[in-house]
Order: sequence, then structure tokens, then C-alpha cells
Amino acid sequence: MRVDELRVSVPRKIDQLVLTNALVMANVSAMIQATTIDAVMRTLADPTRRAVFERIVRSKEITVAALTRGSGVTQGAISQHLKSLKQAGLIEDRPEGRNVHYRADPKGLVPLVDWMSLYAVFWRERFGNLRTLLKEIDS
Repeated sequence: MRVDELRVSVPRKIDQLVLTNALVMANVSAMIQATTIDAVMRTLADPTRRAVFERIVRSKEITVAALTRGSGVTQGAISQHLKSLKQAGLIEDRPEGRNVHYRADPKGLVPLVDWMSLYAVFWRERFGNLRTLLKEIDS
């Protein structure tokens, strides 16, 4: 192989590699987003965990002891639910001495809101079509 042939073939391979890497990164990004949505949905699917999350949302900050009080659930179970909520990115914690204060993280719901907004567009268009059809029928 001559040197000038080598120079010509290297950029082509690099271009292919760059394109392949761009596709891989796009796929990884889509997979991460899907995983995030799945994690949020799976976490909020449990009714007890959803109730814990709703109590946290209604409070500025709340401790495990406060969440346990009046919930009918053990402190250990509350802690497990908090762990799941934190892993899904729905809550943040702030240690203070022996207590840990929990607060909702609104950014945790962004993947779910984004996903739902796709369907909002879908339904808005369908209702618009239905409205048009009903007007045509009435006239």
C-alpha cells in the first residue's frame, strides 16, 4: 500500500467512526430517557409510595419520623419507599444531625411530563378533528 492510499482511507474510516459514535450516543440518550421514565412510573405505581411522595410534595420538608406518624406504615417501610423515590430522582434529602429532611425535587417529574406532553398533542389534534366533524354533521 502506498502512503497516499493510506491518507485517503483513514479519513473515510474516521468519518464512519464519527457517524457510528453519533448514532450510538443518540441511542444511549434515548435509552437513558426511557429508563428514567420507566423508573419514575415504576416508583409512582405503588400506592403507598405515591402517598408518601404526595405528603412530601405538600410539605416544604419532612422527616422520616413525621412521615411515619399517622401513616400506618413502619419506619422501615417508609425508609424503603424514600430510597426508591430518591433513586428515581423524585426527592432530595438534607441531613441535619440525627434527622434527614426530605423535599420533592420537581426536576424528577420532567421526564414524565415530557412523555405525557407528546400525548397531549395527540389528543388535542384528535379533539380538534372531532370538533370539525361534529360541526360538519350539524350543518
